[in-house]
Amino acid sequence: MSVSAKPPKLLTLRDAFETESARREAERRAREDAERRQQEHDLASAEALLAAVSADRGFLAERGLVADLRRYTVSLDHTNYRVAAYFEAGKVNITLSDKRTTSPGSAAPRKQETVETVEDALKVMAQFLADETR
Repeated sequence: MSVSAKPPKLLTLRDAFETESARREAERRAREDAERRQQEHDLASAEALLAAVSADRGFLAERGLVADLRRYTVSLDHTNYRVAAYFEAGKVNITLSDKRTTSPGSAAPRKQETVETVEDALKVMAQFLADETR
């Protein structure tokens, strides 16, 4: 009994195109899923920081501060300055802006620091706040 060998199937342009399209679609979905997970993590971190800075409402009131969360930014607003922490891609960018020397609605950054954790962001925000209240 002889085994007849089938000739190998020839790859067509259609087959190659569909394979490439499927590969690209899988990569796109993976990138989108990773970005969504990162955004969810950044938002959860921002919410955790807001909870930490808002835990003592009396402290905020004593210092004339208002805590706020807008998307990925936690801010402490005072009539003279703003301390803000912006979460993006697993990093936290904290800025101290002076409201006294700018037009209403804008604040010129005077200090800036980047950290990686909510705890470090809280420490830097406290340092910036201490700098403003001495």
